[in-house]
Amino acid sequence: MSEEAKAPAPAESEGEEDITRNALSARELAWAVNSPALLEEHKKINGAIIRTRFPPEPNGYLHVGHAKSMNMNFSLAFEKLKVPEADRRCIFRYDDTNPDAESEEYIDSLRRDLEWLGWKPERTTYSSENFQHLHDFAVQLIEKGLAYVCDMTKAEMEAQRELAYKRAAARSTGKDPDVEFPIPSPDILPGRNRDTPVQRNLDLFAKMKMGFFDEGTYTLRLKMDFESSNPNMYDLVAYRIKFTPHPHIGDGWCIYPAYDFTHGLCDSLEHIDYSICTLEFESRREPYYWILWALDVYRPAVYEMSRLNLQYTVLSKRRLIKLVDTNTVRGWNDPRMPTVSGLRRRGYTKEIINGFCNDVGATRAQNVVEISKLHQTARLQFSATSTRVMAALEPILIVITNFDEEAAKASTLTFEVENSPTDPSLGKHTVTLTSSIYIDSSDFRKVDSSDYFGLAPNKAVGVKYHGGNLVCDEVVEENGKIKELRCHLDNSEGRPKPKTYLSWVPSNGIRAEVRVYNELFTVPEPSDLWEDEINPESEIVYANAILDPSIKEVPGVDKGSVDQWTSNTIVQFERMGYFVVDLDTTFDIKTSEGKLVFNRTVSLKSEGPKAQKSAKKVAEDEARKAKQARDLELKEARMKIEPNDLFRLSEEYKGMYSKFDPETGIPTHDADGAELTKSAMKKLGKEKQKHVKALAAWKKNQK
Repeated sequence: MSEEAKAPAPAESEGEEDITRNALSARELAWAVNSPALLEEHKKINGAIIRTRFPPEPNGYLHVGHAKSMNMNFSLAFEKLKVPEADRRCIFRYDDTNPDAESEEYIDSLRRDLEWLGWKPERTTYSSENFQHLHDFAVQLIEKGLAYVCDMTKAEMEAQRELAYKRAAARSTGKDPDVEFPIPSPDILPGRNRDTPVQRNLDLFAKMKMGFFDEGTYTLRLKMDFESSNPNMYDLVAYRIKFTPHPHIGDGWCIYPAYDFTHGLCDSLEHIDYSICTLEFESRREPYYWILWALDVYRPAVYEMSRLNLQYTVLSKRRLIKLVDTNTVRGWNDPRMPTVSGLRRRGYTKEIINGFCNDVGATRAQNVVEISKLHQTARLQFSATSTRVMAALEPILIVITNFDEEAAKASTLTFEVENSPTDPSLGKHTVTLTSSIYIDSSDFRKVDSSDYFGLAPNKAVGVKYHGGNLVCDEVVEENGKIKELRCHLDNSEGRPKPKTYLSWVPSNGIRAEVRVYNELFTVPEPSDLWEDEINPESEIVYANAILDPSIKEVPGVDKGSVDQWTSNTIVQFERMGYFVVDLDTTFDIKTSEGKLVFNRTVSLKSEGPKAQKSAKKVAEDEARKAKQARDLELKEARMKIEPNDLFRLSEEYKGMYSKFDPETGIPTHDADGAELTKSAMKKLGKEKQKHVKALAAWKKNQK
């Protein structure tokens, strides 16, 4: 490392783990210091304003982890800093420096999700719109002798960095790196291009920009510090050649800046006060400040928080892309996906998502958040706002054989029902009992049991709203499947009080497709074998469900009310959960034609999947059970042995001793004939006394 690039030692290096001041290393503290001139310029531009930024890369859709970051940058950070509402600003920036992974689809999706969540940025910017500024900064670094054009291959760079890291590790333990990991050639470390003259680097970089070289032949690297213990200081790549048109600014560039070079400089150019990111970027804080220090430009404060880790899902962009590309899910907005679009399609509102993120908060502590917290946040909102209807997902037809007789006696078979038992303002609807009705298959069993309260042959259950009992008289089957149940109503006085009342749907119910969504993975924390841990029942489609006809009265079920992304209509299917109208709906209320599609947002109560045990855990459980069984077997065998014969006949002492005291049966010599010490014999005597007591207790229990 050149003398010019070395940082002066700061006066102190203490820091606090809060948003106003992070714990920085000595070098970082020196590099992070703004001169009075820089502070004055920053104050002129920002005044009393405190500015943050939300800078996602448009290489996929935003997920719930990004929602947490948005909550932090647009709201929670200002709350922590006690910034007045009028002085809060957050920039929405597309960190679009890699055209190979980015697209217009992703750019549009980021904007749409941000707007839907309700966040209003001060302005929207693009890193790509700063490409000329970034290029000029790179030229400045070359001129200062702090950047150089490198022709090392990717494999050579990896070998170089691995060697530098091993040498740094040896140095940190007091070993001589030249002895432990000698440098085979200066071409490898520090590298054959590191001392190239400034003018030649300027010429080569200019030719890179003009497209003289093929992709992968040259990069621009920063002359940092190969003796650092931080691999991110090993001459990071600042620019690489890519002959790929950019989705936002077109084909004007064939060299593109790397993330580590770009984001700190964009923060500086936009006069960000607090650069907030997740903890995996903590080791990148050092190059962040090195670059700003080397160019002597404004340095924002950096704060890292733990990333959101949520049970039963993955938030890795690479893994989410694979789920989409392999058609494991329906797309980025599949209701099982942790994307903002997927959560939205599943029925989660922006209030639920933002409230959940606010409750999770922002700390540096790593933890996995229980997904039940998100579910419970949704239940609390839906319980107070959703209309109730009855539904049968797998309908079974019931023919009421004495319907005409009961109808003649009844004052009415049409019942007025509250849309919500807790909010009268949601109104009412009617439901009419018909001669044939439908119940859900989960409410019928051919074989009854004492712990089952649904319908079974020759068993009476209540009929919701009607009040009478329904008795199953006959099960009609066809090709091994239940075709219908023939039942009669019992409204007689003195009839037994049922233990449950069944939900039902009249014969004029509305057909629908209902998709019940469960967790995407079978384990709370998917491992490196995550593809084997995908839940095969994460989506269960009921193609022939039938709903209470009052569903047509619920605002928002018509296809005209469902946009291309979501519907805001949440309905509670009684006893089944909360459901939202899906964008695949083509239903027309006026004609009752087309398909009505619902997604289950969340069940009425927690019913998380049983965690799938790992092979190691299965083996451990089996070993434990085998040991318990063996211990029980040994105990039973031991109870058949008299105390004086314990050490001769017991399986656990078999072969351990060769001689015994003739009166007490306590061993006196080990298996090799060596005499036991008095202390050892004393311990064995205590073991015999325990056996005496245990044997007495066992014999007492046998009587």
